[in-house]
Amino acid sequence: MMRSAQTRLSIDTAPSEIKEITAEIAHWAEQQTIVHGLLTVYILHTSASLLIQENASPAVRHDLDAFLRRIVPEDMSLYRHNDEGPDDMPAHIKSALTQTQLTIPVIDGRLQLGVWQGIFLFEHRATPHRRSLVLSLIGEEAASPGSG
Repeated sequence: MMRSAQTRLSIDTAPSEIKEITAEIAHWAEQQTIVHGLLTVYILHTSASLLIQENASPAVRHDLDAFLRRIVPEDMSLYRHNDEGPDDMPAHIKSALTQTQLTIPVIDGRLQLGVWQGIFLFEHRATPHRRSLVLSLIGEEAASPGSG
């Protein structure tokens, strides 16, 4: 039988942090009765984003951040929208270049991520924030004994 489950998750970030959130999301998914389906993770912000990326080497996160800083400089003279400081518009551009939504298959109640893959929240602002995510899981429940 098809079912769905949803929740909101709040994540505190540090300035310009690429924070791994795989464990929190996997824990929630594993607590659901849905064993085969799709999990959507959506961030409710325009100055932070989501990534599936290598989780083994911190150098990957450093290099991603450094690359985006090179192509999207924090120079107020380049942008009209500077309402919240020099990182405001660059944060929006970085969010536009990355993702605000991820879809991950769930098989046997577990997220299907590769060996070196993790889910990350990428904070694009130069100050800490509390970010809100919506997790939506849709799929089939485990078959009951004697059904079928």
